[in-house]
Formats: sequence, C-alpha cells, structure tokens
Amino acid sequence: KAQSGKEVTFSYASSSALAKQLDSGAPADLFASADLEWMDWAQTRRLIKPGSKKVLLGNTLVLVTQKETALDLKIAPGFALAAAIGESRLATGNPSSVPVGKYAQAALTKLGVWDAVGTRIAGADNVRAALALVARGEAKLGIVYGTDAAAEPKVRVVDTFPADTHPPIVYPFAVTATSANPDANQFLEFLSSSKAEAIFKAQGFSVLK
Repeated sequence: KAQSGKEVTFSYASSSALAKQLDSGAPADLFASADLEWMDWAQTRRLIKPGSKKVLLGNTLVLVTQKETALDLKIAPGFALAAAIGESRLATGNPSSVPVGKYAQAALTKLGVWDAVGTRIAGADNVRAALALVARGEAKLGIVYGTDAAAEPKVRVVDTFPADTHPPIVYPFAVTATSANPDANQFLEFLSSSKAEAIFKAQGFSVLK
C-alpha cells in the first residue's frame, strides 16, 4: 500500500485450508502456500494460472519450548525427545494435512524417533495454533518454523532441525485462475522485489528468487 496506494486484503489459514477454500470457489487473487504439495494440488485442479507460480521464500524447522523452561536438548539421530516431552505433548501441525506437521513427521522419522513420539502429537490446524500451545504451557515442546518462533516472545528455540532431515521448506506464490484483477500480477512482482526481500529477511525468511 505504501508503494502503490492500493489496498491488499489478507486471509490467513493453513495451506490445506486455503487450497480447499479456493477449490470451493472462495474469491482470491493470489495463493501462497507453505509447501509445494498444496500448490501442486491447486495446480492439478486448475485453481492457479499456468506459468504464474514463483517459489519465493524458504524457512527453517525448529524445536521450541516455553522461554522459562530449563531444557537442553540437541537434535540428532535417536535423540531423547520422548523423555524430554515427559507426560506432556509435542505440538505441531496436523501431520496428515498441515505442512509444518508433515515436515515435522519427516524429520522425526529420518532421525529415528517418530515411533516413540507419534502418538504424543498435539496436531494443530496451523502452525500458529501449535506455537500458542507451547506459549501457554499446554505442550512442553513444539515443532514450528523459525520465523514463527521468532515472533512469539514466550517461547525459545531449543535447537534447529538439520536441513537434510526434511524436504526443503519453501513458499510458492501464484495468481489464482479466477483472478481478473490487473493488480494481482503487480503485487506478485512486488513480492519478488528488493524492497519486499528486505521485509521478508527481517522476519527471518530466506529469499530464494
């Protein structure tokens, strides 16, 4: 808006929810997904304009706990995650549908600890809901994106998952197939600009373009 004087309205939800809203006819000009899978899902249903997809951003996957919780745990193959959880739960996105939960399951499986903690997952509808469970102390540990952890002062990062334990965390953007708004392409171009890049980096994202 500062650059163009034009209003932008945002609708926030998990990638799965947004993709299904598009499929149900919800009006939108751009779709941004937290993984390639839901963008590909939208593409196979012809919900985005061919050739408009841009993979703009990357992120990290981190293990978090409440800020005042005394816990020192190094992520490594076979690490003692189940013992660290204790009688509590491990908060993340629902592994069956929410991207952060799928990344978490992939990482924990690669590290050989999923079988020990898979039944202890508090699967949230989106990453911010999972983060809130940890911030409120309703789950001792959580797996979220690095950018979300940085945005919540009530949690701290215990450790970061090695990049080779999960698929790359990337954010594709695309113009929707139903958009007739001439500003849609201009906004997508702005999101690829150096000014937007500085904003994204300030929030902890890596810029991939």
